[in-house]
Amino acid sequence: MKEELASLVGAAVARVAREQGFAWDPAALAPIESCRDDRFGDFTSNAAMELASRVVGRKVPPRELGQAILAALLPAAELIEKVEIAGPGFINFTVRRERWLKTLAGVLAGGAAYGRSDSGRGARVQVEFVSANPTGPLHLGHGRGAAVGDILCRILEATGHDVQREFYINDAGRQVETLARSVLARCREQLGAAAAFPEDGYKGDYVRDLAREAVARHGADLASLPDSEASATLGEAAMATVLGWIRRDLEAFGVRFDNWFSERSLCQPGAWESVEEQLREHDLIFEQEGALWFRSTFFGDDKDRVVVKSDGSRTYLASDILYHADKFRRGFERVIDIWGADHHGYIPRMQAVAQALGQPADALAVRLIQLVTLTRGGKAVAMGKREGEFVTLAEVVDEVGADAARFFFVMRRCESHLEFDLELAKSRTADNPVFYVQYAHARIASIFRTRKEHGAAGADETGADLGRLELPEEFGLIKRLAAFPEVLAVCTRTLEPHPLANYLVALAAAFHGYYNRVRVVTEDESASRARLALVRAVGIVLRNGLDLMGVAAPDQM
Repeated sequence: MKEELASLVGAAVARVAREQGFAWDPAALAPIESCRDDRFGDFTSNAAMELASRVVGRKVPPRELGQAILAALLPAAELIEKVEIAGPGFINFTVRRERWLKTLAGVLAGGAAYGRSDSGRGARVQVEFVSANPTGPLHLGHGRGAAVGDILCRILEATGHDVQREFYINDAGRQVETLARSVLARCREQLGAAAAFPEDGYKGDYVRDLAREAVARHGADLASLPDSEASATLGEAAMATVLGWIRRDLEAFGVRFDNWFSERSLCQPGAWESVEEQLREHDLIFEQEGALWFRSTFFGDDKDRVVVKSDGSRTYLASDILYHADKFRRGFERVIDIWGADHHGYIPRMQAVAQALGQPADALAVRLIQLVTLTRGGKAVAMGKREGEFVTLAEVVDEVGADAARFFFVMRRCESHLEFDLELAKSRTADNPVFYVQYAHARIASIFRTRKEHGAAGADETGADLGRLELPEEFGLIKRLAAFPEVLAVCTRTLEPHPLANYLVALAAAFHGYYNRVRVVTEDESASRARLALVRAVGIVLRNGLDLMGVAAPDQM
């Protein structure tokens, strides 16, 4: 509906500009917004003020331009019941009642497909998320990244994108060596041999578990093997075990990946040389002080970056250049990386890399996941993988369930700090947002189930005359239902899933309020059928939204 209004307003503004000789750029037209107060209408536009600010040579009051826009708009405005100029020049629109009822009919007809679109036109998109080092179990922060990434993928698929989910396995770095040395030290402890634990080692109890497995597998020989040989033996097995934990925990959390990409696959002979040659062709690689540098300042970074050190070893940036070159070589039109908040300074150089590889500036998008604080009994639970004081994702899912965890993780913007309240997530009250939304769906299912069980006449909405819907609360619900496709479009545009979570809470609140104030089923069969149709539509949207969240839509609670 907003798109239709925007098209009408855009055409009217263009006509006014043409007739009055104003220069006008259609791209400058601000989007149509919903009115915050229903007393002023359904939607509002500041097109008159935008146009007035661009008139050259004379001053034209925005309200005067607003009247001219109205005159150009109304003859073609079948959608609009009333339009008014308000304040300094806002144009407020009230949509015809029949159009809202047509929207409701569209929800009912669309069913499970309502809200979905082909706006992505099949564009190939890769979303890389979680990508935890295979050196320990997933913790709470990884859980937030997993929820954000998976729900974002679901929304992108619902808006017509061809999505691939990818997990990048950091299996070629120093972290795996450190894990091996940590496990070796714990093995020798268990065998009664002298063992100095590495200063940078991983201290979690899970390392002792890995050591027990290793001792059971290799026996006392581990105490006498040279460090390098023992570490090489233990490192591979420990990493494989940890990756198994990660896969298991993600599966229990409802997250799947289409591809698990090994960093080691980037170490093929000639792989780096091929990318280096491509960058040299455009003078984006240069030598200085015995090292090789990437000219990232050419794309707006604050300084150039080393990719090959003077000793011949490659930096993390070189590996990331290789990795993203591989992504684009696989034909993805857009790449979305979901990283931890500590990678903020890394974004400009990676966006420079994407452009250096011949991609448009927006081909790489990055979302940062801010920290999560877990509260238990009013106290924050400390997390830190190396110190072993962290809460695993599996523990949280076991305690509150995957549904609550997924919903809570995306209640706020990615870059906003999140406090995860365990007690709230477990509660079965209206204060718990996921329970509140699921209960709305269950309540709706109960209405239809009860009527069917009792053999009531007019047990469903079949043949409903939607024109019998007249109450402000009913049209308030219809307007919320109409906003669902727009919410998904906003999530797609911003690459943020939190608008969907907040929308579902608001829709549930509107439904609960309506149910508590208005009798859905009365002696008036025609009115009852209309209200049942409305309630059915609310259930459809709640289910569709929860499905995109990867959260169950229960019929009973």
